Amino acid sequence: MKFTVITLGCKVNQYESEIMRESLLAAGYEFVPTVSQAEIVIVNSCTVTAVSDSKAKKLMRRIKRESPGCITVLTGCMPQAFPENFTGFEFADIIMGNKCRNDLLPLLQQYLKTGERIVKILPHEDDVKFEKMQVQSSFGERTRAVMKIEDGCNRFCSYCIIPYARGRVRSKSLGDIKLEAQGLADKGYKEIVLVGINLSAYGSDIGGINLADAIEAVCDIEGIERVRLGSLEPERLDEKMILRLSRLSKLCPQFHLSLQSGCDQTLKRMNRHYTSGEYMEIVNNLRNHFVNCSITTDVMVGFPGETEEEFEASLKFVEEVGFSRVHTFAYSRRPGTVADSAKNQVTKKDKDIRSKKMIESANRSRIEFLNTQLGRIEEVLFETRNSDGLFEGYTPNYTQVYLDTNEDISNKLLNVKLVEIKGEGCLGSYEPR
Repeated sequence: MKFTVITLGCKVNQYESEIMRESLLAAGYEFVPTVSQAEIVIVNSCTVTAVSDSKAKKLMRRIKRESPGCITVLTGCMPQAFPENFTGFEFADIIMGNKCRNDLLPLLQQYLKTGERIVKILPHEDDVKFEKMQVQSSFGERTRAVMKIEDGCNRFCSYCIIPYARGRVRSKSLGDIKLEAQGLADKGYKEIVLVGINLSAYGSDIGGINLADAIEAVCDIEGIERVRLGSLEPERLDEKMILRLSRLSKLCPQFHLSLQSGCDQTLKRMNRHYTSGEYMEIVNNLRNHFVNCSITTDVMVGFPGETEEEFEASLKFVEEVGFSRVHTFAYSRRPGTVADSAKNQVTKKDKDIRSKKMIESANRSRIEFLNTQLGRIEEVLFETRNSDGLFEGYTPNYTQVYLDTNEDISNKLLNVKLVEIKGEGCLGSYEPR
């Protein structure tokens, strides 16, 4: 039978979708790229915001409307976080929680026999080990592979449902990390992106190891040229850790350091366990120890109780840091969280105004950062040719580079001079030897 997988949300979901894809391929199913071609459609959902839930529900309705005869599978964080709430789930023939990925094949076989709807959502338990999983590819990507090394979160930020969807922190063993990285290197991948739900907490459930050990294990693999990190929480990134990481030549000097707010009062209500001053110290340590380092982040505006003064403090802090890229989003009420019942909810009008101000500021910071890259000669890992006929790739600090060339340079590392700002990145100049 022909199947397709639609992934919503983060890189961890992308990785887990690839796990499901490979398991079906191994069982003789055929992967197709579009819903219209598929007899089975798997939707791997995200539930980070109420908007994410709405997107998944609309998608399920559309799939059933356009392909009424297909078998629909809903999995991921949304059903896991709200196992009793089946509003919007009625368009799924099979509903699985995050703990049931290994049951995908038998559940499909059961449905094909009976035609009866299946719901299997198991609760997360404490002291559970990291789920055994290893990918062989990365959804057709030729240059960069994603590797999940951590799952779960113990932080319980007041706006976040993810600990309920993902459970407690669980870490992949160093032996399994090495084995998977070697397999990906053997497949020709040159860059590995390490991801997790709370990547900074890697090893905290095992004891005696931390994120640096995992990064070192991947850097040791011959054939892997670059190691990049997914989103990081500020916790555990002290100067000792940063100094240790700076000695790894393969580690890319790009750090997505989650901020959420630059105002200490707002951070406290969010139940974030750092201050703006502590965050700035981490940023300074990263820039001191990594050459041409870029810092990216997420910033939320309109959190309950955020006054105009608090927003301005957050805006000023973001400008002081000078991020190379900022993902700005307005607070979205998430049922089941502390913040949902908080008083002083910010109006949509104020959230829209603040979002616009933050985005404008972030865009100025991005241009300022790109200007610092002009004239530099950087090693670029090229990926594919875009619709304009230019090859696209990324520097170690994740500056996007466009190169006009007739050569096929996909999956090649080339030293390129950055000569002009273009779109979200820079136009490059390269003279082949």
